[in-house]
Amino acid sequence: MAEQQVTESTATTTRLPRVTIQFCTQCKWMLRAAYFAQELLSTFSTSLGEVALQPSTGGVFIVEITTSSPATTTEAGSSDQVKLLTKILWDRKTDGGFPETKELKRRVRDVIDPGRGLGHVDRDYSKPKSGEGEDKGEEGVEKGKEEKKVEEEGKVCTIEGKENCEDCQ
Repeated sequence: MAEQQVTESTATTTRLPRVTIQFCTQCKWMLRAAYFAQELLSTFSTSLGEVALQPSTGGVFIVEITTSSPATTTEAGSSDQVKLLTKILWDRKTDGGFPETKELKRRVRDVIDPGRGLGHVDRDYSKPKSGEGEDKGEEGVEKGKEEKKVEEEGKVCTIEGKENCEDCQ
């Protein structure tokens, strides 16, 4: 069997952004890694270049994202070089355990498209938790009443102004 040599031209054909999920095979975390990959692909579809599962050992579960950033122009005026940036989105050892799916989706979104909404996943994301933020006051009470009224009328979905989409039924 012939070995395939990885050349620089082969390495540059990687589609970006690339999410790599490195998981421990000894701990049997492949199914969990595949589930996260499926969730990311179903949410971001063509916004992601690829999602890779990378087997490892030693209790590792790390989710990384690699993106490109155009390098500064050289003196000759050529800006053909692309700088690859890799960021760790989740590390089981430093972040403590495994991410919730919605937290992982938020972290991926914050890197590839910060302005993008994630629908119901973002519903409580920007609100401060009780005791951590400011007091609601009368404005917060009125807002809560309005939200409850909207839910009672059956208009739950906030995605693109739709009243009842498939996901909200």
